[in-house]
Amino acid sequence: MMTQVDIILAGGTVVTMNESRRVLENGAVAIKADQIVAIGPTDQIKAEYQASETVDCGGRAIMPGLINAHTHVPMTLLRGVADDLRLDVWLMGYMMPIEREFVSPEFVALGTKLGCAEMIRSGVTTFCDMYYFEDDIAQATADAGLRAVLGQSIIKFPAPDAPNYEDSLAYCRKFIQRWKGHALIVPAVAPHAHYTCPPEILLACAELAREFDVPLHTHVSETALEVENSRAEHDMPVVPWIRRHNLLETKLIAAHCVFIDEGEMHSLAHAGAGVAHNPTSNMKLASGVAPVQRMLEIGVNVGIGTDGPASNNDLDMFEETRLAALLAKGFSGDPTALPARDALAMATCIGAKAVHLGDITGSLEVGKRADIIVVDLDPLHNSPRFGRDPNAIYSQLVYVSKSSDVRHVFCNGRWLMRDRLLLTLDEVAIKQEAQKVAAKIDQFLAAREGDILSKLLAIGGLAEEESFEVQVKARLEGVASVLAFVTDLDNIKQTKSSRYRQYDTYFSFADPEAGQVRIREDIYLDEHDRPTPRTRTRLTLIGPTHEREFTHSIVLNRSRYTARGDQSVRFYREYFQPTSVQEISKLRHRYRVLYQETDFAINIDRVLEPAQSGYFVEIKSRTWSQNDAEKKVIIISDLLRRLGIEDSQLVKQEYSSLLATAQLA
Repeated sequence: MMTQVDIILAGGTVVTMNESRRVLENGAVAIKADQIVAIGPTDQIKAEYQASETVDCGGRAIMPGLINAHTHVPMTLLRGVADDLRLDVWLMGYMMPIEREFVSPEFVALGTKLGCAEMIRSGVTTFCDMYYFEDDIAQATADAGLRAVLGQSIIKFPAPDAPNYEDSLAYCRKFIQRWKGHALIVPAVAPHAHYTCPPEILLACAELAREFDVPLHTHVSETALEVENSRAEHDMPVVPWIRRHNLLETKLIAAHCVFIDEGEMHSLAHAGAGVAHNPTSNMKLASGVAPVQRMLEIGVNVGIGTDGPASNNDLDMFEETRLAALLAKGFSGDPTALPARDALAMATCIGAKAVHLGDITGSLEVGKRADIIVVDLDPLHNSPRFGRDPNAIYSQLVYVSKSSDVRHVFCNGRWLMRDRLLLTLDEVAIKQEAQKVAAKIDQFLAAREGDILSKLLAIGGLAEEESFEVQVKARLEGVASVLAFVTDLDNIKQTKSSRYRQYDTYFSFADPEAGQVRIREDIYLDEHDRPTPRTRTRLTLIGPTHEREFTHSIVLNRSRYTARGDQSVRFYREYFQPTSVQEISKLRHRYRVLYQETDFAINIDRVLEPAQSGYFVEIKSRTWSQNDAEKKVIIISDLLRRLGIEDSQLVKQEYSSLLATAQLA
């Protein structure tokens, strides 16, 4: 008596990707409900099983659905918005500001539908995600019918779905409780990275993941700078640091791992961690190439991911698998490195293990879920076919086949695509809605790019603060009289004194009315003029003109600050794209004094670069009203007289324009 099943896929080349890598020509797979119930020669399967439907797969490969081991799927709505940038500029300068403005439950749901449609079309049946509002991503994914490990992002900054990390953790807990045990969705904890999550966040995330026995998904050693910073700050590379904070005691999914050493590889292997290799994203952002071959040799489960479609810019796992194989050869100089069969395993069975789903998917085996794709082997670009080499089918699938060759897709036994027709998603409607979002983002960026202040405020989401100062500057050959005055406690009260090297970088723009952006770094010195660990960096937007000029070249200036500057000068140069850059360094001795019951700063500056003779002396005071400014002008005029500074020694210009003029002269 024949056993009843739902579907038989018959007559194709069955590429099982099981432990023995069994391949059957003219093979068949029987599916009942959500499981694979039989695999064998077509004649045998048809003789033993009766199906409600038999699908002819002649000339096609029947294989496991692909596993996208790392992505940020809603970022389909951000693909192409900012390309050809360094990772930090791309992330901090564009992605995060856009996300703060636009990411919402509706945004992620639409982006997920768009991403799921793309992945189904390219043969992906399982993906591993990390983003915001994962509850809404989960619902959209389940509706589309895909399998996914979905990690709720946790980060030290205010996020689109939580004002602080405590709220993110609470959201994540509820997310896990709702979806744990679902047929398709595996909830996970996703601390963004060790450099965006202080120790207390890492420890809390690890504890939450262990409490519910769910995966933990995070970025690890993506760039050389990240590793250098870890060594400088923690005296160890990244993997030992996250191990110290218990991440290796979880079902860890470590994205990237471009810069890890062999000791770190052994640690990951021993912990049973999975690694997600993202070749296109890492190449596009010039991050480097992960040591995939060595990780596999050591026993690390390394899958392949696309990363987010904003940094790839697609979700095509056929393209990604081919590139993984080619990069391993090109960067090792060994054409035998990562052969096609191993590359395909990374995209299927090993990838499933990397995301901790190897027991249910990633290979065609009896009892596993029916996550299956059927790939056409007959297109012109895939002809002719050779049968001599048993590994030829892997070469065809990795080096020749394209995502457009995928004809049918099943996930959990459900048809998701048949003859290239999506069955669970409205592709036309999704594309129309996505274009509307793109138009809004274009409008937002166009407005921001045209205003330096808006662009300045966008990075980090810091609040604008206006600052008004009354100040005067003089150029002196010697400063003995100034030093005598500021140390004469009979005349003044000195409240504070500090000495530091000051490095200023000025960005100027084509439109003079845009003003200048100044990046200032202060390195404080001890009593012997040796650098101390204390530093301060901040950004200032300097207006194009003084607000007002008074007598004795005393001016009222307005600046707009965005607190401290956390990025490198190189970051800001690439982000702001100034038309000219000027660098000035000086040795500054600052005195805070009370004179006539009014607070003043008196700065004695020696300009080191470009080298200048003599000294500059600045007298300045914060002010808050026109009347207050006028009162302080009178006091500054008296200070100039007491210091013996004549009008001929006064200068009105900022250091940037003053020294630029001197250099031209």
